[in-house]
Amino acid sequence: MSATDWIALLPLILVAGTSVLVMVVIAIHRSHLLTLSLTLIGLAVSFASLWAAAAEAPQQVTSLLVIDRYAIFYMGLIIVACFAVALLSYGYFEKCEGQHEELYVLLLLATLGSEVLVASTHFASFFLGLEILSVSLYALTAYLHTRKLPLEAGIKYLVLAASSAAFLLFGMALIYAELGTMSFSQIAQKLATETNLPLAVLLPGTALLITGIGFKLGVVPFHLWTPDVYEGAPAPVTAFVATVSKGSMFALLIRYFYGFGWHRIPELYLVFAIIAVASMLTGNLLALLQSNVKRILAYSSIAHLGYLLVAFLAGGVFAIEAVTFYLVAYFITTLGAFGVVTILSDGTREADRLEDYRGLFWRRPVLATVFTLMILSLAGIPLTAGFLGKFYIIAVGASSSIWALIVILVVTSVIGLFYYLRIIVAVFSDLPLAAERIQPATVPAFRLGGFTLVVLAVLLVWFGTFPSHLLNLIRTAANGLR
Repeated sequence: MSATDWIALLPLILVAGTSVLVMVVIAIHRSHLLTLSLTLIGLAVSFASLWAAAAEAPQQVTSLLVIDRYAIFYMGLIIVACFAVALLSYGYFEKCEGQHEELYVLLLLATLGSEVLVASTHFASFFLGLEILSVSLYALTAYLHTRKLPLEAGIKYLVLAASSAAFLLFGMALIYAELGTMSFSQIAQKLATETNLPLAVLLPGTALLITGIGFKLGVVPFHLWTPDVYEGAPAPVTAFVATVSKGSMFALLIRYFYGFGWHRIPELYLVFAIIAVASMLTGNLLALLQSNVKRILAYSSIAHLGYLLVAFLAGGVFAIEAVTFYLVAYFITTLGAFGVVTILSDGTREADRLEDYRGLFWRRPVLATVFTLMILSLAGIPLTAGFLGKFYIIAVGASSSIWALIVILVVTSVIGLFYYLRIIVAVFSDLPLAAERIQPATVPAFRLGGFTLVVLAVLLVWFGTFPSHLLNLIRTAANGLR
């Protein structure tokens, strides 16, 4: 490897090095605050190294990874999201039993796996990044192993993720057996130049590949793990799963399928369209039946991934821009929503019941305002980033004339307003007994979480009102996709 390759890989190397450093420090001296500080410093340095990597972009590092502006943008998004999750985790785990330093090693490793995913150009690096991410998430989900729900959620995620990995590997094997390569670019080249390729092997292989990717995204019909894992995992971990895990997989989905022009294969288009429709309908309809806030947000995330697939189906550079902007908005909103759940949780149980939020505005007005902004963004209300994200998806869909999907998106979004309004009504209800359910946090560590939420709320409104700077970055990243 050349010096240019090392510079291009700096964001990954620094995250990996930080995880090793944190692990060594834990072995020498246990300190929750010290571990958090080292994690945040490592993430900040890794984020700063993106500028050095961008100077060398695009850089193909062996046949496994490409560090282009598309990968760099998503790496930055992943690192910032992990930074926010680490800040939220400190106050949450300070109130929980046991030792918590190893949590940050797992967070860093999951971040590393996600970075590998967004830069992958080969099935080997794809699977390696996915497994680094998944194995870390198993442990993160069940981190509070003395409690029933986290342990149950961790086991469910382990079993189902292992099964989906088997589908993924079998799909890769079938594609390799037919094409003789595992490189994304060579797969695209063969599909473009060899017109007589038998689809009897390629289509089943791609279907199995979609099964593995669909599980990680949590779209229908691979969504069954989502509500249980969201409810059972610690709130900061749920925020990580809902954002970094799904965002990195969607970034890889775009890189792989757009690379070989999948839209020229009608069978694949139909499969993704069915998944999109099923996700939008199932996510919104089942969310109406929930009274647990984390489960409502889980089913909401299924619906939002369906919205993203609508833009994905539109195809083209503008579709990539719409998907990326929506993912940024989704990251901010989801981190903020689960951040509120994190701060309100008291260390013995999650603040995930709808009753826990009744009268929140009269007890914690700032927190209630932030939560309301996040819910409004999820609902796609104007002046939030979520509204612009949904607007861009509809605009891209209209430009490609996929009117049936757009109509379903609009109708299901209206359905979603009902369960979002249930939460907002609870927040602004004036019930005397509500004040006894959740007392204001007294741990100073929660100031970090509060500061994080305020920053997220500002970004949410800023990108919803003045999106030009973000759109310019996204446009550069989308144009850099090879």
